[in-house]
Amino acid sequence: MLNISRNQIHKQVSLNKYKAYEKAFNVMHYKVFNRLLGIFFVLIGIILFLPWTQNVAGNGYVTTLELNQRPQTIQSPIPGRIEKWFVKEGDFVKKGDTILFVSELKNEYQDPYLVERTKTQEAAKSKSVSSYQKKIAAIENQISALEKEQSLKLSQARNKLKQSLLEAKSDSIKLIALQNNYKITIQQYKRTDTLYNEGIKSKTDIETKRLKMQEVEAKLVSQENKVLANKNKIINAKIEINRIVAAYDDKIAKSNSSKYTAASNQFEAEAQVVKLQNQATNYEIRNSFYYITAPQDGFINKAIRSGIGENFKAGEALVGVMPSVYDLAVETYVSPIDLQLMNIGEKVRIQFDGWPAIFFSGWPNTSFGTYAGKIVAIENFISENGKFRILIEPDLNEEPWPKNIRVGSGAYTIALLEDVPIWYELWRKLNGFPPNYYKTTTRITKSKK
Repeated sequence: MLNISRNQIHKQVSLNKYKAYEKAFNVMHYKVFNRLLGIFFVLIGIILFLPWTQNVAGNGYVTTLELNQRPQTIQSPIPGRIEKWFVKEGDFVKKGDTILFVSELKNEYQDPYLVERTKTQEAAKSKSVSSYQKKIAAIENQISALEKEQSLKLSQARNKLKQSLLEAKSDSIKLIALQNNYKITIQQYKRTDTLYNEGIKSKTDIETKRLKMQEVEAKLVSQENKVLANKNKIINAKIEINRIVAAYDDKIAKSNSSKYTAASNQFEAEAQVVKLQNQATNYEIRNSFYYITAPQDGFINKAIRSGIGENFKAGEALVGVMPSVYDLAVETYVSPIDLQLMNIGEKVRIQFDGWPAIFFSGWPNTSFGTYAGKIVAIENFISENGKFRILIEPDLNEEPWPKNIRVGSGAYTIALLEDVPIWYELWRKLNGFPPNYYKTTTRITKSKK
């Protein structure tokens, strides 16, 4: 009943005598409700002004601080076939312990005496190098002998040339003397002929002068022939010198050619020796790959390839190993909006899976079962899950982490920021704003004060 009429019933009829009216309009009921409502709003107001620690939460897992302490797989650098296992899953192995033995798949490496035969080839090639070295030494001796012989032959030819020059000089002097003597005999003959015509000299005298002139002329012609012959000797001596130089240069050049050919063969043989040495070393190293050994102390986690006679490719993982000594850390992820709030050395609270905890993100001092850590590394590139990875190590100044934590366990992390009122945190959450920016040095200074 809306009771909107101008003639209202409750003004004309008294309702106090009815029980329903007493229950509906009991004054004490209103007072208790109003008190409860007031107390509730007062408590809400007080709670809104209580301090709240801003935080950035993230989910991650337990890992190791050092890279060489993380779980790893052992691969074979060569393709092969599994022949024998020396361990089983869960066994502890030391560095260098044999895990399994594999055999060769490629035909060119299946010879069991491959290394020895390669070394035999290397020794044969080494002897070939030695032979070429001796041949080069013999050719060098031959060249030296030819050079000495050439020097002697040249000295002999030069001496002969010098002798011919001296003979030519002597004959030239004799020729000049005969020419002068011939001129004198001609003049004597002419004077004798004049005196004969005048009747002073006899005919015998003029014939004697004519005979002497003819003798001198004959000697002059003979001496001219000797001079020409000596010039020919000089030319022949020079030709002989050139012939000796050319002949021995040709012999020496041929010997040098043989020497260079032997040297080239020697270098080629040495290259083959080095190649065979390299092959022998590679074969020895390859033989060592048949035994897969442990890279460090640890436990055999899982045999990725199992059985006997199973083939695998080069670089394929065969077995997983977990190092026995490791430093725990937590790998967690934060959203890009919160990345700028993370700093190296920032304090973080961690809750591990499997460890009971009572956790209050806004009041970390009242949380139980959580452990302290600090940020040691922040990834510079976003991960596949759209978040940035952060690495956290234990805080040595706080309670140590549980000893039975295993690598790979889940972890829930909360990075603690500055303290703000609860009403401000609710307002920030409703508006989707990031937590307040702050400087780590400021917080450290405040905590010291």
